[in-house]
Amino acid sequence: MKCTVKLIWSGESDSWYTESEDVPGLALGADTFDTLAERVRMAVPELLELNLNYKGTVELSFNSPLSSLNSPL
Repeated sequence: MKCTVKLIWSGESDSWYTESEDVPGLALGADTFDTLAERVRMAVPELLELNLNYKGTVELSFNSPLSSLNSPL
């Protein structure tokens, strides 16, 4: 299953957060991009199994909107 997750910088809270139409229940945040990406990698397979009863291979891709590119990585 292919899943895309947006990693978005919030200047208001000085943190990164997730959005995804492919992964029901995904709501994560972190202080750094790398920390958030690692949390997503760990959480997505479990969420897919719990919410969609999917137990197969997950092909995960990250997307970050252009407005996030000026944020700290």
